[in-house]
Amino acid sequence: MSVETATTESDTVRKILTAAGDTWAVVGLSSNTARAAYGVAAVLQRFGKRIVPVHPKAETVHGEQGYASLADIPFPVDVVDVFVNSEHAGPIADEAAAVGAKAVWFQLGVIDEAAYARTREAGLDMVMDRCPAIEIPRLG
Repeated sequence: MSVETATTESDTVRKILTAAGDTWAVVGLSSNTARAAYGVAAVLQRFGKRIVPVHPKAETVHGEQGYASLADIPFPVDVVDVFVNSEHAGPIADEAAAVGAKAVWFQLGVIDEAAYARTREAGLDMVMDRCPAIEIPRLG
């Protein structure tokens, strides 16, 4: 990765965390405390983000009502944080653009270059293979 690419990605991470908005749909978030999404959502809440659980079970997690899909959420979301296997992530990124999100965040290990390109072409900010729970404390 070139220095320019790293700087641009760091700028995008900062923009998503500080300027994209505070309503984060967390796709794959359930009440399973052993899953990474559960802990990351708690960190996002500690840093002032409203989390919206998105999971087929539509469970309430961390005090927030869950929804079965992004399309079921009856209010705007700013960022879609994706905790699903890479092969399922692309359609979620497409749905994020369709519901008017400003940014998509693919978690550590979630990589789909084609979805990244489509999402950026649709005008959304996006990062892949990063974790906001790691990045947000670095903002200072």
